[in-house]
Amino acid sequence: MSRNPVSSSWTFEIAEEAALRQAAASIAPLLRPGIPVALIGDLGAGKTAFARALLRLLSGDDLLEVPSPTFTILQEYDTGRGRVSHFDLYRLTGPNDLAELGFMDALDETISLIEWPDRAGSLPGDRVDIEIIMGADPDARQFTITGWGTCAAGLQRLKRAQEFISEAGWRTGVRTMLHGDASTRAYELLDMDGKRAIFMNAPTRPDGPVIRDGQTYGDIAKLATGLKAFCLVATGLADKGFSSPEIFATDIQQGFMLLEYFGSETIVEGEPLKPVPERYRVAVEALAEMHIIQWPGTVPDDGLGTYNVPAYDRAALLIEAELILDWFLPSATGQEATDTQRESFLDLWTGLADLVQTPHPVWVLRDYHSPNLHWLAERNGTDRIGMIDFQDAVLGHPVYDLVSLLQDARVTVGADMEAELLDRYLTAAGKSPTFDRPDFLRAYAILGAQRNTKILGIFVRLARRDRKSGYLEHLPRISKYLARDLAHPALADLAHWYHTNLPQALSATADMFEPVGAAS
Repeated sequence: MSRNPVSSSWTFEIAEEAALRQAAASIAPLLRPGIPVALIGDLGAGKTAFARALLRLLSGDDLLEVPSPTFTILQEYDTGRGRVSHFDLYRLTGPNDLAELGFMDALDETISLIEWPDRAGSLPGDRVDIEIIMGADPDARQFTITGWGTCAAGLQRLKRAQEFISEAGWRTGVRTMLHGDASTRAYELLDMDGKRAIFMNAPTRPDGPVIRDGQTYGDIAKLATGLKAFCLVATGLADKGFSSPEIFATDIQQGFMLLEYFGSETIVEGEPLKPVPERYRVAVEALAEMHIIQWPGTVPDDGLGTYNVPAYDRAALLIEAELILDWFLPSATGQEATDTQRESFLDLWTGLADLVQTPHPVWVLRDYHSPNLHWLAERNGTDRIGMIDFQDAVLGHPVYDLVSLLQDARVTVGADMEAELLDRYLTAAGKSPTFDRPDFLRAYAILGAQRNTKILGIFVRLARRDRKSGYLEHLPRISKYLARDLAHPALADLAHWYHTNLPQALSATADMFEPVGAAS
């Protein structure tokens, strides 16, 4: 096996087979397609037992059948983290036997677990080695995990995460991976003696390249770089009487946090997921309550200064809309956006963005939709809506979070239901003497079009750049929402631009885009 000079190691012992699950949970966040895992150890050391624990964790199925691939050489599995290839190369005589197994393709496209990796010859420099050594006790094992190349820093972070969890008093908590979001954050459920908490692993967002006026995309779009914003917004929401999760422990510098567990119920249910009308109504009422509050532009930071909630300004709205030009358009048409297309697109959006700059901004959570709204049935009134994922909160127009909810990117909100819920909000908001219904409906169409334009770009980017092809299945829904928004008379010129330059955005399907990899 090739050795990359950049590496880090983590050695620990386990004394019983049940602890294999904890060991698997400790390293699971490192795994992704293209990063092979070499399982090293003598016969009987426990390589297959560890692979079984890891596969059950990744699949979310504690009863998953995971036979040893000693005789078949290869077993394949579809999991929530993508396709996994489990190899046992013991019976191979050398690397030449691997070609007919599609070994190299598997290394590139799947999470590869490889027993007896020495039979493969050279493995990529970016990988994880797990050496298992039997102890004097027949149940005891020493694990040495080594991250090579790009995995070295990630392994060190996972070691620090385990230390954080232990120091917070949850060392013996059973760790279960949860489905993540479209960001780099990862989440786990900790279960210990009947108590539950959420562990958030949120590495600091890298700066990224400077793209405009000395700023990165994150700077312009007003994206938070760490957990400070989450902590302060959570506190601010709770102080105003809304259900944000209690924070049990945090390490702002490392990006680790233990949070209150809101349970598994959200505002949708069923298979496929569908909105629960009563819960959506309460979510709308919660927004109406939020939007009559005068929200501060600065928040105290426990004696460490203040945090300025950024404004959702024209530059932020435009840079987000441009994602459709940068990712969706090239993938849909096979060509980059021309200078003329980009200039006319930005001219149209500049005028529209100016129409939604409000003199009475509110806190906009930005992702106020079904994955981030928990249903807390034991609470009362609008407290039944538990809110998460609000670290990118900004000061902006109240319509943005409403359109996020009623044009949910991941579940279909029918036109009739959208109209009923919108009317419910308008009835509540209309009690203010300064409320202008036509202006609000115009802003709803503009910001709906902006958000759906942005999401079309983001979901193609997730598929093409990040190998999260599962997001492509949502494109038809988002296209229908966008078409609804563009039907407003104020967006006639923008609608003409889409029909002329990018009609694919109004009729997008998943099979328009060739996904990269298999993760979702």
